[in-house]
Amino acid sequence: MKIVLLDALTFGDTDLSAFEAFGEVEVFQTTSPQQTKERITNADVIVTNKVVIDDTLMAGASKLKLICVAATGTNNIDLKAAHKRGIEVKNVSGYSTHSVVQHTFSMLFYLIGHSGYYDSYVKNGSYSKSPIFTDVSRSFFEIEGKRWGIIGLGEIGRSVAKVAEAFGAEVCYTSTSGQNSTQEYMRLELDTLLKTSDIISIHAPLNEKTRNLLGYEQLLICKDGAVVLNLGRGGIVDEEAVARIIDTKEILVGLDVLAQEPMRENHPLLRVKNHENLYITPHIAWTSVEAREKLIEGVVHNIQTFLEHDASQK
Repeated sequence: MKIVLLDALTFGDTDLSAFEAFGEVEVFQTTSPQQTKERITNADVIVTNKVVIDDTLMAGASKLKLICVAATGTNNIDLKAAHKRGIEVKNVSGYSTHSVVQHTFSMLFYLIGHSGYYDSYVKNGSYSKSPIFTDVSRSFFEIEGKRWGIIGLGEIGRSVAKVAEAFGAEVCYTSTSGQNSTQEYMRLELDTLLKTSDIISIHAPLNEKTRNLLGYEQLLICKDGAVVLNLGRGGIVDEEAVARIIDTKEILVGLDVLAQEPMRENHPLLRVKNHENLYITPHIAWTSVEAREKLIEGVVHNIQTFLEHDASQK
């Protein structure tokens, strides 16, 4: 069996040796669209994080039996074509919940605590010249007693809710799919959640219901001083709208995901004036050491179960 890993650079220094138990392993750190066809031609199994596999590519890979998506989302795979060709597609879910929850609070604390400003204030020598022992030029608020609105109450959203409650926040939510419902937290319509929440975090998938869910008008109705965090998918928050509103309204925005990744050059978000109110990280919320290890374990498990099932059918 030949296993081809197409974008192993996304796994960092995670140990990939477990794949060798299944046969020949070919590892590519990155794979461009122009390189994909040649690299998968003789593969029995493909492991991809973000490399796109469409029907044309599947047609040229006659030995292909299994596509392992090293992620939860499978939007980079033509699922209908795979089903038609008898190619199984397996993903991994739940591996990054703790990592994403932790990064959600990391982004929140960075923004409300003005960490960038205060770090610079000390390191550039301003603190050494201060006439007093403290600096209160940038005020921060406590989470205790604030309303935290969650957009997308799946596994990650629920885990964020529990931690927010531990800090004393009142949690409410809106369901983008309309399917998630719970008596634990107050369910609100999106506009009401935006108007009344002090902190808003997004943990929803990107689909037709969530694309550009938060545009300029939605951001405009948020409370002054509100914090908006997107740790779901790029495209849920209109980035042009963020670039416009960040300089005209008192609002704090944290983005770990963008519509185009890597971030395109000359992005309007790179030109905002109130840069202290905007915090962007390069899609790292899922990447804790533990999460990446769980991800690879999940992919290996998917290959093992596929082989066991395949053998039982013979």
